Amino acid sequence: MERTEAMELERLAAAARDSLTDEMVSRLSATAADGMDLLDKVNRSGVAGALPALAQLVANGDLDRLVALARTYGAAQDALTDDMVGRIAETMAESLSIIDRLHRAGLDRLVGALERLASGGALDRLNETTARLVAGMEILERAVRALDAAHQEMSAKPAAGGGFGGFWGLTRTPENQESMRFLFAFAREFRQGRR
Repeated sequence: MERTEAMELERLAAAARDSLTDEMVSRLSATAADGMDLLDKVNRSGVAGALPALAQLVANGDLDRLVALARTYGAAQDALTDDMVGRIAETMAESLSIIDRLHRAGLDRLVGALERLASGGALDRLNETTARLVAGMEILERAVRALDAAHQEMSAKPAAGGGFGGFWGLTRTPENQESMRFLFAFAREFRQGRR
């Protein structure tokens, strides 16, 4: 029985030799050589060490997410026209130019100065002073409007007759009395401010 099996194997090997052409043998040997070269490169590159990490990426589904991200990036790249790429590149170039100009102008020194002002409390004082200045500007604006309105009103009326009777007529209304008190207080504060 063993002899028949051996004869069958011999015939099988002979048939294989007879059926293989020289071209087939050269292609098989080239494929085997390429396969061995690939295995050698895989061993030298350390890909075998990356296999556990790849297996974990597959198990967690992270590899699928990376593939989806790569597809999204590819789709975005395909969707960009040459004009869009040109505009993006131009925008980036202008942004870099602005950053360069700010750097050359000393923006880093300005930021350092602002940090020193903030740590010393000067920015808080500046903020408070600015708020007072804005409030003062609003008062000044109201005063200018009031002066303008008073000037227009007085220009439209005839001149006062004068005398004590005219003055007494002005001081009888509470509104005029309050206005006079305000003017006296303003004059007093103005004189004290000049000292």
